[in-house]
Amino acid sequence: MSIAENVHPADFYTLGAPITDEKVPAGPLEERWDTRKFNAKLINPTNRRKISIIIVGTGLAGASAAATLGEAGYKVTSFCYQDSPRRAHSIAAQGGINAAKNYRNDGDSVQRLFYDTVKGGDFRSRESNVYRLAQVSGQIIDHCVAQGIPFAREYGGLLDNRSFGGVQVSRTFYARGQTGQQLLLGAYQALERQVAAGTVVTYSRHEMLDLVMVDGKARGVVVRNMTTGEIKTHFADAVVLASGGYSNVFFLSTNAMGCNVTATWRAHRKGALFANPCFTQIHPTCIPVSGEYQSKLTLMSESLRNDGRIWVPTKAGDTRKASDIPEQERDYYLERGYPAFGNLVPRDVASRAAKNITDEGRGVGPGGLGVYLDFADALGRLGRPAVEASYGNLFEMYQQITGEDPYEVPMRIYPATHYAMGGLWVDYDLQSTIPGLFVIGEANFSDHGANRLGASALMQGLADGYFVLPSTINDYLAAGPFEKVDESHPAAQEAETAVRQQIDKLLSINGDRTVDSYHKELGTILWDNSGMSRNEEGLTKALQMVRDLKMEFWRNVKVTGENEDLNQTLERAGRVADFFELGELMIIDALHREESCGCHFRIESQTEDGEALRDDSKFAYVAAWEYAGKDGTPVLHKEELEYHNIEMKQRSYK
Repeated sequence: MSIAENVHPADFYTLGAPITDEKVPAGPLEERWDTRKFNAKLINPTNRRKISIIIVGTGLAGASAAATLGEAGYKVTSFCYQDSPRRAHSIAAQGGINAAKNYRNDGDSVQRLFYDTVKGGDFRSRESNVYRLAQVSGQIIDHCVAQGIPFAREYGGLLDNRSFGGVQVSRTFYARGQTGQQLLLGAYQALERQVAAGTVVTYSRHEMLDLVMVDGKARGVVVRNMTTGEIKTHFADAVVLASGGYSNVFFLSTNAMGCNVTATWRAHRKGALFANPCFTQIHPTCIPVSGEYQSKLTLMSESLRNDGRIWVPTKAGDTRKASDIPEQERDYYLERGYPAFGNLVPRDVASRAAKNITDEGRGVGPGGLGVYLDFADALGRLGRPAVEASYGNLFEMYQQITGEDPYEVPMRIYPATHYAMGGLWVDYDLQSTIPGLFVIGEANFSDHGANRLGASALMQGLADGYFVLPSTINDYLAAGPFEKVDESHPAAQEAETAVRQQIDKLLSINGDRTVDSYHKELGTILWDNSGMSRNEEGLTKALQMVRDLKMEFWRNVKVTGENEDLNQTLERAGRVADFFELGELMIIDALHREESCGCHFRIESQTEDGEALRDDSKFAYVAAWEYAGKDGTPVLHKEELEYHNIEMKQRSYK
């Protein structure tokens, strides 16, 4: 059915009952986390070994949670689709991890980290969650130092810091350009310690394909062995999803090729609300697209914006080499437009500025889809050895990919889809709307609002895994013991049958278009109409295009091979099928939110100087969506956002 031309966004959804987070304690903001930890029920150590927990995902959130819960004595089963837990996408994070340590004595504090995060998210995050994150941040660094993480150090022996976008202090701890890798190795070692101790059992090359619910509670998962094709159901007293974000819906993104939405989406179909799906971050510091057949984009760490200066020629159509353009004919547009923050404005601001500049015809490189990130000033000021010490591996990676030496010529960068601020709705305990289903890390929506500050993803993942979840999940588990269930339970049989039916259906279509061709077309539709800028006309058109393409996918996709074997085409087909449904919801969410905030930029809603213009009177809420069936109309539940400790005002980084 075609979408009429004169429709209203409200035609695409129905309004449900409001939703509230009932787990947030009352009282002063700075005391709420301690209050919640004290009031949460405890479980005797001897009883924990009787309780089982499934954790899906082994990135920073999943690995740290499994290690911590295993250390506490719970029986933990861990799943990942990679060939090893240490191959999780967290390993690709480069620039650093935030914490309010104030080692530089430049005015940082828990309160300032809290404020910067809420402001950076354009006042679309929760006060209580963000303040807790800021409180826990210092513990994360202490914990990781104790693990032996090789953070950089300054001359006096203290851990070194650098700054990231959206802040005016240095609070980002780093290990050269390998911070995610080093932190994941620390979490992985802690995880393997528990594997050796027998409290954690790990399954690699296993993909979650459905959630098992018994009496309204999450009690297990259906997984596929990606090597043999075996479908099996595993049971536990609680399930934790730590399966990451969904920005691969755009096809071209900075995510690893395997990153997907399937685990969280299958939980969404079982009743878990999905919050703010249109809040997807565009990272400004990526290597531009180089060809039609490219399958992913490469992130260059935001840390490079500490010392690199971003510029373009002052005149449109200037195709001279960077070295031939004199200083007076260069436009350092972020320094000019945002003098207080300069090149370290938040990601959404920097990305839109780059798009506006290239739209003017002042972009550089092939197709004019790039801007310069120039280190000439830093090399002259600091010297090459100092630049190499901070960014050497990033420079090497850039040269290997592009063939250009950033010590000699400026890097070329352009925005690309990166992080998902949206995800499954969770309460203060990190529990979804399904009892017993907890969601941590990027898989939930809870801490970043409409834009994530750089170096805060690793902070949230480790906060959730090491400190928050282990202090809240026991409150739920203390209500046990829970009924024992196995494969004979009707709910388990129903879930497994549904998984097998979808696999059989994908294999039986035998069309003539590849899975990747559909994924690429879907990504193009979303990028063109729901990327860095959006409007009602484009979104409405895109919704119909996605629906039409989804119908064609189920008629004409070609999935070769069989289930009972290694079949990567089948894996991708299942993930793309979920991406189609997610893409629809992303567009509907973007259509209904008739304001601009953070990464969600509606052209119809902007200030005189082109900044995002919020409408707090109508849209100061979390949009939590209920699944209404394959062809149903999604139901919107609003969680009102209230600020008692921060004044809501128009963001300014000038």
